[in-house]
Amino acid sequence: MRRIINGWVRFYTQRFLVPGFDAIGPGLDVTSPWNIELWGGGITAGANLHLHAADGNYVRLATWRTGEREGRIVIGDHVLISPGTHIVASEEIRIGSNTMMASGCYISDSDWHDTYDRTAELDKHRPIHIGENVWLGVRAIVGKGVTIGDNSIIGAGAVVTKDIPANCIAAGNPARVVRELDPNRSFKKRETLFGNPEKLARDMENLTRLLARNNTVFGWLRSVFAPTRSD
Repeated sequence: MRRIINGWVRFYTQRFLVPGFDAIGPGLDVTSPWNIELWGGGITAGANLHLHAADGNYVRLATWRTGEREGRIVIGDHVLISPGTHIVASEEIRIGSNTMMASGCYISDSDWHDTYDRTAELDKHRPIHIGENVWLGVRAIVGKGVTIGDNSIIGAGAVVTKDIPANCIAAGNPARVVRELDPNRSFKKRETLFGNPEKLARDMENLTRLLARNNTVFGWLRSVFAPTRSD
């Protein structure tokens, strides 16, 4: 059953999801691809992009065309995007390699409506640049014109309206720096996961087997039609 589901996920990803990118590197890993929405052109991503969605927690990558200007989303290598995250570009959003986004993040480079003219965007858009190895906490919001420096962490629920420097932790609404990180300490980045693809594949297969060791077809049917507290 698991092999059938995995095969369907791979087929759906290649047939319906990959064509939505202008360019996509190798190693794309997707969970629940039917809950991922790509809208508009100018969306590119590097190697080993992990896109994880879930029922009721869509991932949306969308660009908007205004006249001759079309929004762009540029994603680096080894980036993790978790369920419920929305990235919407009117101008340009750049996401550096090894960046991680927890569930429910929202990144938008536009207010989409002018303060006084609610029928037009006008000049309420500015590009966003998220550096390398950035970590966005659950439900973090990043607004237009913001730059987040390399290695920085944005706390859960933070609203980022101004630039955040490199090597720090920011939290709150509006987000402010609450702690500085030691730039002399090395960071173990997501890219280290992909240095040995064969080992990673074996480890993930072994983990899946371990988690599914007690699964049976009868148990699955019972959990669907007569679930208990243990399910």
